[in-house]
Amino acid sequence: MSEHAHHSHHHHAAAQGGDSVTDPVCGMTVTPGPDTPSETFGGETFHFCSDKCHDTFKADPWFYASGNAARQGGTVAPGTQWTCPMHPEIVRDEPGACPICGMALEPIVPSDEPSDELTDFTRRLWISAGAAVPLIVLTMGGMVGLPIRDWIGHQLSSYIEFVLATPIVLWAARPFFQRGWQSILNRSPNMWTLISLGVGAAYLYSLVATFLPGVFPAEYRSGEGVGTYFEASVVIVALIFVGQVLELRARERTGDAIRALLDLAPKTARRVLPDGSEYDAPLENVMAGDRLRVRPGDSIPVDAKVIEGRSSVDESMITGEPVPVEKEAGDSVTGGTINGTGALVIEAEKVGADTVLSQIVSMVSNARRSRAPIQGLADKVSAVFVPTVVGCALLAFVVWLIFGPQPALAFAIAAAVSVLIIACPCALGLATPISITTAAGRGAQAGVLIKDAEALERMARIDTVIVDKTGTLTEGAPKLTDVVALDGSEDEVLRLAAGIERGSEHPLAEAIVAGAKDRGIDPPRTEDFEAVTGKGVQGTIDGTRVALGNAAMMRDLGLDPSKAEETADDLRAEGKTVMYLASGEALAGLIAVADPIKETTAQAIRDLHAAGLTVIMATGDNERTARAVAGKLGIDEVRAGVLPADKAALVDELHKRGAYVAMAGDGVNDAPALAAADVGIAMGTGADVAVESAGITLLGGDLAGLVRARKLARATLRNIKQNLFFAFVYNSLGVPLAAGILYPVFGLLLSPMIAAAAMSMSSVSVIGNALRLRGVKL
Repeated sequence: MSEHAHHSHHHHAAAQGGDSVTDPVCGMTVTPGPDTPSETFGGETFHFCSDKCHDTFKADPWFYASGNAARQGGTVAPGTQWTCPMHPEIVRDEPGACPICGMALEPIVPSDEPSDELTDFTRRLWISAGAAVPLIVLTMGGMVGLPIRDWIGHQLSSYIEFVLATPIVLWAARPFFQRGWQSILNRSPNMWTLISLGVGAAYLYSLVATFLPGVFPAEYRSGEGVGTYFEASVVIVALIFVGQVLELRARERTGDAIRALLDLAPKTARRVLPDGSEYDAPLENVMAGDRLRVRPGDSIPVDAKVIEGRSSVDESMITGEPVPVEKEAGDSVTGGTINGTGALVIEAEKVGADTVLSQIVSMVSNARRSRAPIQGLADKVSAVFVPTVVGCALLAFVVWLIFGPQPALAFAIAAAVSVLIIACPCALGLATPISITTAAGRGAQAGVLIKDAEALERMARIDTVIVDKTGTLTEGAPKLTDVVALDGSEDEVLRLAAGIERGSEHPLAEAIVAGAKDRGIDPPRTEDFEAVTGKGVQGTIDGTRVALGNAAMMRDLGLDPSKAEETADDLRAEGKTVMYLASGEALAGLIAVADPIKETTAQAIRDLHAAGLTVIMATGDNERTARAVAGKLGIDEVRAGVLPADKAALVDELHKRGAYVAMAGDGVNDAPALAAADVGIAMGTGADVAVESAGITLLGGDLAGLVRARKLARATLRNIKQNLFFAFVYNSLGVPLAAGILYPVFGLLLSPMIAAAAMSMSSVSVIGNALRLRGVKL
């Protein structure tokens, strides 16, 4: 602490010689004066350019006083970026409208900040509704015994309608017209093209009817003048705002899962200073190497290593498993997990964007922005949709004008406007992305991370799963199980085996060395150590040549392993890996190591079978051990002794059989097969390269997550199909109804106002259906 303060003091004293100092927060040069904000810390006074910098410093004085802010500068997260929910390829550094569909852009990573557009549209909605009510009373009051129009006369009524409607069309509806105009300039006609055409046509017709009634033929002018559509244009605008506000609110809820993930990390961390004092520092100021105290019941702030204390930690956020995990000095903890009843002191290892939690949020955000193949269907329809609708509106207009009853022009405009308004392709465009967004968030809550929408769609079609054995079906942490002495004592066999394996980094070697230490045996020193690829290890211990490896290695050394073969086979039949030990010219004994099967594996395999999937195990282990594990678990097919390239070849072989293949693995050696499979599924406990190659990551690291991923994928694809079906059917029925197809038979004509209400509800219902995915049981 004093060292940092001394360093800062020196820096500031130098600056003060020139009557100016550096603001420790923002780095600006400040000339101290009577009104300059200042703060004393560690016996030194610091000056600031503004109250904001002063308050920032006060929240974490040690961080800024010790010059850490400058070092931290490179790790600050970039500013918020915005994207379109329907066109994720559009990314902007500031909010606005999508140049393709005109929808409002939304933050890529949802925040707790209220949506500016939601606030603006809500205000415009209330003002539009305020004008719509008197307009409806004025024009339709006669139907409920309030003939106000008859009382004040048609002409005055038209002028009042004009005064009420004009601010709504020219001010409240301005965002619609701006987006409609942009769609024409960008040559990408969309829902706003249709809305602006419909509202504009109704308003302009009414304007001419009010102020230039003489341009209409005599049959259009009753004794009272020409009928107007001012009330229709205002009610349409109000109803579209209702739909937009409901839609924006619902879209905000699709980001709830990400916001819930962001909320798992605390906003502050209790920093322990070198002098032993403590205080709560803002989370963004925590750096790798900082010591932090985690009190009972607190969220762990960053990915770290435990230095002091012992506690149980609820890691269900990562694993989906409710059982807390014991942690003590030397163990790793993950940011966002919940500390139990003990107090811990931890040393920060990964902070900011590098933490597991930040990477989960980033992955879910990217999944929201990816496109599922099924989206291509909606895109193809949308591309021809708007021109087709405009064509239908023109056709309806012409047919009504030629064949309609008098006043034909009024009927023709009503039909054309209704067609334009009801046929908005908004529901069609939202059908897929809104389901993907909701599913990605729901998956993250259940420990299933979806890298992109395509992986989710393919996962729903999978019929075959290839699983690696070590680390996927098993714990991935082998344990010594048996020592068999053929010559001498068991302890001597284990002593030599541990000595020769002490120089190896293989997991099986670690199990043997740990097993020897558990029995109180100290591994001896080894000279001339050599690892023989695919066979074993050898070296010299106490002047004697010692080798530990498979039967092929024993044969290479001129020894006959067959006398121990029966014992070895019995051990392998129990799913154990057996190694032979040679000492000098003789076979001295056998060492058996087993990798325990995870507790959740057997149930997960049963669930996969119940879902109609074929499960194939591909492992580098020998045939006998692999078959023993497969027999216990009821796995359909075993491929033993396979190399990394063989796993990718197995995927190709299954593809030729017509199978849809998912590959689940956790190691670097699984990456080629993960990339070759229809869906690569990485165990989140495994290697980074495996996670990078995979479309789906299971944070818990066990196959129960695979069952959850498949349930989520099937539910999502079903949801998307429901949305698309609804949107297609809605538009297929809506356009002919709006055009007046029922009029000749039933005398029914859809008013533009009902068309606007129906259009708004179609989008809201699609979003409402997608939000059901938040409650899907995994």
